[in-house]
Amino acid sequence: MGQRSDARQKMVQAAKQLIRERGYNATAFSDVLKLSGAPRGSVYFHFPGGKTELAIEAAGAHAHEQVELIDHAAEQADSATRLIEVYLDLGREGMVASGYTRGCGIAPLVTEGATRDSADMAEATRQSFAEMTDRLAYHFVAFGIERSAACTLANAVIAGVEGAMVTARAQQSTAPYDAVQAALTVYAAAVSPKSGGRQAG
Repeated sequence: MGQRSDARQKMVQAAKQLIRERGYNATAFSDVLKLSGAPRGSVYFHFPGGKTELAIEAAGAHAHEQVELIDHAAEQADSATRLIEVYLDLGREGMVASGYTRGCGIAPLVTEGATRDSADMAEATRQSFAEMTDRLAYHFVAFGIERSAACTLANAVIAGVEGAMVTARAQQSTAPYDAVQAALTVYAAAVSPKSGGRQAG
């Protein structure tokens, strides 16, 4: 059972990587099998729902990875402004390390029209982005920002990062990350309490 679960997880991770690099439509099961090393017969054993089910799992894995990055950034931060700086730094570093090939594991499912054909996929992409924004908002509130402003800032961060990924790849430059970081930290500072630091409770 452990081997079966391991093979499934490897396929999900491979799909996530390929969707981030190529998009959804250009990611084939054969590519996922090659990258993951899983046997051909395992495709419909692990994913009876086919490519749609695999993509949904990959989107969830991407969201989980981003939530972990957000928590990691929050651990290193002493304010909402610093959290944004660290999170954007991580995104910038990841983009450079990938040679400007890395994108989002969720966005292609939306932009390439896959969510129009599957209500389950549409809900999965909505939920995945919600998990990321909710986690950011949680930390912003912990740093003393009023909840409404925290939600606005969290949505702006995710939207900004998504846009930065696309334009950085097109420009082969980290400038979009720098611009998003500069703009959002100004807003974060404006809505943050003067004392800074995490709030008790």
